[in-house]
Amino acid sequence: MREVVFDLETTGIGTPLHRIVEIGCVELEHRIPTGNALHFWFNPDRFIPGEVFAIHGLSDYFLADKAHFADHAGEILGFLGGAVVAHNAEFDVRHLNAELARAGWPPLAAKVTDTLVLARRKWPGQPNNLDACCARLKISTVERGLHGAMLDAGLCAEVYLALTGGRQAAMNVEQGARETVAVTRAPRAARPHEPSPEEALAHEKFLDEKIKGPIWRA
Repeated sequence: MREVVFDLETTGIGTPLHRIVEIGCVELEHRIPTGNALHFWFNPDRFIPGEVFAIHGLSDYFLADKAHFADHAGEILGFLGGAVVAHNAEFDVRHLNAELARAGWPPLAAKVTDTLVLARRKWPGQPNNLDACCARLKISTVERGLHGAMLDAGLCAEVYLALTGGRQAAMNVEQGARETVAVTRAPRAARPHEPSPEEALAHEKFLDEKIKGPIWRA
């Protein structure tokens, strides 16, 4: 099964005002990172608010010569495929679909798994942002000085795997192949199932004294 974990950085919260400035995607195949990834920075054609720059460190100057989202929309949609994972996926998918619409592409048509939802189920009433999840799951965030789409997609992938049972290796079993295991057990004597005459008599006495007109005697 192929899944793609992705993360976005934007100029702020809310569409259609704010735009995507970075996307990072990492591919999982049978719950194993394949090493295939997709990463772009984008010129959003608008200024980066100071409070947002403090979060991801992507400046107007840095983004000025980058491509626009529309230049890579088809490639992004194709790479994401039919199953995606994101932390706070509602935010990411909403911004992604807004950019796709601007570029003349259809919205994302994929199964979406939200690790924020999974975390809230596991730790209800607690902080469940990506940093908090990583801390609880002992996932290192030492390189996460600022938010970055590729780094955060990688961390999200680790959180996802940990929350859903860990990595599962792909099973490549040849058709018709079988593995037999010999099991040796010591024989046991058959257990007696018939009551002794004394037990049968005691049972009949119990029925006569305790149960009036049992249906199995009708």
